[in-house]
Amino acid sequence: MSSVKQYMKFVKPYKWKIFWTIMVGIIKFGIPLLMPLILKYVIDEIIVAEGISNADKINNLFWIMGIAFVVFLVLRPPIEYIRQYLAQWVGNKILFDIRDKLFDHIQKLSLKFYSQTKTGEIISRVINDVEQTKNFVITGLMNIWLDLITILIAIGLMLTMDVGLTIVSIILFPLFGFSIKYFFSKLRRLTRERSQALAEVQGHLHERIQGVPVTRSFALEEYEQEQFETRNRNFLDKALHHTDWNAKTFAVTNTITDLAPLLVIAFAGYQVIMGNVTIGTMVAFVGYLERVYSPLRRLINSSTTLVQAIASIDRVFEFMNEKYDIVDKENAIDPGRVKGSVDFRNVSFRYEDETNPVLKDINLNVRQGETIAFVGMSGGGKSTLISLIPRFYDVTGGAIQIDGIDIRDMKARSLRNNIGMVLQDNVLFSESIAMNIRMGNPDATDEEVIAVAKAANAHEFITSLTNGYDTLVGERGVKLSGGQKQRIAIARVFLKNPPVLIFDEATSALDLESEHLIQETMEKLASDRTTFIVAHRLATITHADRIVVVENGEIVEIGSHHELMQKQGSYYDLYQIQNLDEKQV
Repeated sequence: MSSVKQYMKFVKPYKWKIFWTIMVGIIKFGIPLLMPLILKYVIDEIIVAEGISNADKINNLFWIMGIAFVVFLVLRPPIEYIRQYLAQWVGNKILFDIRDKLFDHIQKLSLKFYSQTKTGEIISRVINDVEQTKNFVITGLMNIWLDLITILIAIGLMLTMDVGLTIVSIILFPLFGFSIKYFFSKLRRLTRERSQALAEVQGHLHERIQGVPVTRSFALEEYEQEQFETRNRNFLDKALHHTDWNAKTFAVTNTITDLAPLLVIAFAGYQVIMGNVTIGTMVAFVGYLERVYSPLRRLINSSTTLVQAIASIDRVFEFMNEKYDIVDKENAIDPGRVKGSVDFRNVSFRYEDETNPVLKDINLNVRQGETIAFVGMSGGGKSTLISLIPRFYDVTGGAIQIDGIDIRDMKARSLRNNIGMVLQDNVLFSESIAMNIRMGNPDATDEEVIAVAKAANAHEFITSLTNGYDTLVGERGVKLSGGQKQRIAIARVFLKNPPVLIFDEATSALDLESEHLIQETMEKLASDRTTFIVAHRLATITHADRIVVVENGEIVEIGSHHELMQKQGSYYDLYQIQNLDEKQV
């Protein structure tokens, strides 16, 4: 399905509003078409009329102008207001619906998509490109039709006055149509290329603003300036190419629209001299030429605007049509609150761009309430393994079951409602501490928020802040320390109260004092829950019921800390290395 057809689905609910906007617009644009007729009447029937006294002429002039003033001063302003308001209302409502749909789409896209796409480019499509599509509604579905109707009404009125003059007036229309077709066929591609170049600039800028501390610490300002300038110049080149072609379009089409009045003036002047038409008719025709060719010029502008809008529509729906990696089955079930037993059955996994499997034939039975720790060298597959539990990715072989049900048979949202995660780098939103804790349960009361903050050992430091729970944490929690952010993240998991917990390197980036505090809080949270821990520091997981050593995507050892130390295998070696490193430090 073409992007324009998809866009029209969002337009359809407002079709009657658009219809009435066009109807009101016809009246709005039709009223000025009376002006040349008034001018013709004043010249032919009043000013140069014979056999009428000056007093009668003045009386007739006042009457006709009085009626005209009522129409233009009393009737036209409210019509203009209604038309403008309806047009903008419809345009903005459609944009609201599209952005709403896009945000829902954004939340369903896979982590793989986000690992391959810059945030700034996504923002560019949701904000800039969607905003550009409003012109398709206002210009393409309203203004173009109004201009065409205005032209047809004007030509109809001209035909009632003089057929020959009318033919001369529109004789250049075919040439005008050919030039539009020739120039605008290329303009859509150029517009799309320019939009993509702008999105690349925005994506690079967003990423580099977040990385300013890195740029400063490595003194890379000049290098980064060059990198930005490369992308900025690419946008400039695309914009200038687009501008060059656009300027050629206007130069040709405006020349055509300027030639037509000259032809009419020459032919009409000859006809007046020969006595075939009146001066009033000639003046009215010149007036109607403006009414015909002004909409034509607007159509040129509209065509440019429409091409840009369609290019933006293409980009919006290219993004909206991005496939989901994780999709619920038609008969997917809502398991409610699970008990928490988890079985890995011959689980294998590979990323699409990887030739070798990341995980190979993983078999592990985890009982309800058991704490399992995954350890091993970096790149062994530990984090990948736990990311399969909430279906951030789907297994490529085997199955993962919770309470005996394949997680692929569950609704993804219901599955994730049963899982709480604390990561190494937890994202906090730039709002209040209370709001960030409420991410675990948006309907929680203030008392519940305070209770979980106390359970997470966070209440004391929160109340020491100037605004307490109303303190704004800044983007990604920049105003808080690593340990404070972790305690907020743990508090919101307490508030969620899930039966399954996942800790992925939750303490690896903290100092020893913060690590000890977080460790104590994690153990409190893990009580009576099925818990998975990925840990770099082995000293933090000695309490686990079982420790699973993962190497090169395979399980090589399983047992308690005591059992694995006695075995003196891979885990023993890792533990000894870490102890030596800590002693040297």
